[in-house]
Amino acid sequence: MDKIKITENSYWVGKVDDRPVPFHRLILEKGTTYNSYLLKTEMPTLIDTVDISFGGEFVKKLSNMMDLNSLKYVVINHVEPDHSGALPALMSKAKNAIIVTTEIAKELLIEMYKLHNKEFLIVKDGDTLDIGGKTLKFFETPYLHTEETMITYCLEDKILYPCDIFSSHVATYELFNDLVSNNIIEDFKVYYQLIMSPHRPYVRDMLKKLSTIEIDMIAPSHGYILRQNVKDYIDIYDDLSQKSSQSKKAMILYSTMTGNTGKIANKIYEGLTESGIEATILNVKTSSIETAVELAKESDIIIIGSSTRYGDMIGNIEDYIKKIVALDLSGKYGFAFGSYGWSGEAIEIINDYLKNSNITVLDSSTLIKTTGVAEVQLPLRVNFYGEDERAQAAMKVGQFVAKI
Repeated sequence: MDKIKITENSYWVGKVDDRPVPFHRLILEKGTTYNSYLLKTEMPTLIDTVDISFGGEFVKKLSNMMDLNSLKYVVINHVEPDHSGALPALMSKAKNAIIVTTEIAKELLIEMYKLHNKEFLIVKDGDTLDIGGKTLKFFETPYLHTEETMITYCLEDKILYPCDIFSSHVATYELFNDLVSNNIIEDFKVYYQLIMSPHRPYVRDMLKKLSTIEIDMIAPSHGYILRQNVKDYIDIYDDLSQKSSQSKKAMILYSTMTGNTGKIANKIYEGLTESGIEATILNVKTSSIETAVELAKESDIIIIGSSTRYGDMIGNIEDYIKKIVALDLSGKYGFAFGSYGWSGEAIEIINDYLKNSNITVLDSSTLIKTTGVAEVQLPLRVNFYGEDERAQAAMKVGQFVAKI
């Protein structure tokens, strides 16, 4: 498909990728779309691009529609390569275009694509831009799902261009939700659980901003363009992001040598339960693999810990882990923990197992990049154990995870 009209002078110009697509350690069996939008106003404007794999094809398609030297603005809502990947190829042809994005995104784009000699327009929350016949308004939406993100709203068309927000991973050639016969709600919710659920507080902030504008259509970066029952989809985000910690379940599975890792498990448990999470602790010495697997299926949060001995996990906890990570863990999240005396390799081994599954792994580097949180350290590594700041660190981790 070359282009699809979505409203007067506004067109979808994206790419349908109907292959099984690698994505965040998952394979998207239904494929996906990379939605890009061209607003053919007096100052032609492009909102987001497509995946880097299709950059050349994308630019060629656009050049058949217009003189790329007339392109005035390129809005980049989010810098990940599935949205900004065609930018280098595009900017080599659209020599007069100005890149519109956030301050943080500008620095990232310059480093990613060597765009030091390109012109940028930095926008902040609430800023507007007249593109000749249409007006764009920008809202910063940090940590949905990375720190630099923003969303774009066209005042005249009442169309929201929210990039990853309100997306779904489906390679559809029927781009509008009212044209498909099947129920798309499940795919919509799965996307939320995979990408947005760890950032629930920021979803709440975003929804407050959306309550100030009238939305007739949502044109996201993946999947269906929502032009029918639009409020229903906003309400789904509202509902999912409001769910209290009391509706969540957590399992803590551990193996301990001298008892220190068990004490850490109990502190994490305290932090979870005091925050309203229904949590269960399993010691591999007293719990069967079958029990652990069934509990993992029921749990929203999976926490696994082991002491370290001779650079490895102890006991037979690895047998338990192998069974658990073989499950479909999409929509769940988890992390590793443990006590150690010298090096603590067991914790990293557990973390690697989790990363090779389709669970959302909570670790410090990801948390800092996607939520700005730096006060908890994950995976949780505790040198020996003591009823001091080490106990408090374990308690704080439980409390933090309960809020996600």
